[in-house]
Amino acid sequence: MTLRFVTKTMHSYLDYPVALGLIVLPVLLGLGQTNPIALWLSVCTGFAALLLTILTDHDTGLVRVLPYSVHLAVDFLVGLTFLAAPFVLGLSGLDFAYYLVNALAVLTVVSLQKPAAGQTQAA
Repeated sequence: MTLRFVTKTMHSYLDYPVALGLIVLPVLLGLGQTNPIALWLSVCTGFAALLLTILTDHDTGLVRVLPYSVHLAVDFLVGLTFLAAPFVLGLSGLDFAYYLVNALAVLTVVSLQKPAAGQTQAA
């Protein structure tokens, strides 16, 4: 039995609301109290995620020039960046929690990615 259940289609439909959330939520939540970069890291990542989604070869990609594997690799790097950000930037309170929760969410979705048909799945 495998715990990997997030399909390429599911992931593609999550991408747009997540990107928009990364852009809007930091402003609504008032991020940046401990470091102004806490606000801008999320907003810039949101715009980059929107562009990545538009360019990815999946159901909701509009231009489809980037392989889905590249998209997943970028998502993984974003998760690691968000995980490191609270410590590197000296964040606390809501700023700290925002990045920790987002990091765990991104890394969880990437780790639960179901391999495409014909791909082998690592243990």
